Amino acid sequence: MDIHELTPLVEALIFAADGPIKVERMAEALDLEQAEISAAIETLEADYEEHPRGFFMQEVSGGYQLRTRPEYADYLRKLGQSRPFKFSRPALESLSIIAYRQPVTRSEVEYLRGVDSGSVVKTLLDKRLIRILGKKDVPGKPMIYGTTTEFLELFGLSDLAALPTLREFSDLVPEEENGDFMSSMPLLVEEVGEE
Repeated sequence: MDIHELTPLVEALIFAADGPIKVERMAEALDLEQAEISAAIETLEADYEEHPRGFFMQEVSGGYQLRTRPEYADYLRKLGQSRPFKFSRPALESLSIIAYRQPVTRSEVEYLRGVDSGSVVKTLLDKRLIRILGKKDVPGKPMIYGTTTEFLELFGLSDLAALPTLREFSDLVPEEENGDFMSSMPLLVEEVGEE
């Protein structure tokens, strides 16, 4: 199959997928080599760059996904009547600790935050942003937590290595504003976790 036939087919697969789709999965579905799929993705990316649309392709959670451009978010919210997704400060703190220190137990999250985090961890589990990875091999066998592919998808990360380092984060925000920055992040359809 030549690149001109393959490119729209790959675009259709990415469009129809219910989440990020991996190159391996597309190659398997089309009975082609991964290199052919990668070449079609590069062609699509170049086309989207040259002829901007209301959407773009992003590598997310190890696969590819079509996403609407952030600058159109207000219009899309009006269409869907949804509110921006906002994290409470405790939820964002807990999620950050889990993302950067995983695998981590609830007591380790509570130690770092200095307060009980049980309800926040439950809310993050309910929202499928974190998951139980297993139990720690210590007395009491506490559960250990880590982030999910939904976490990567929500934050537009290809993998955990794409998280900014603490140094990069502090370089983004002046020191005196660091405290207020976390609570005012314009993320995104409801309040997550209040404790």
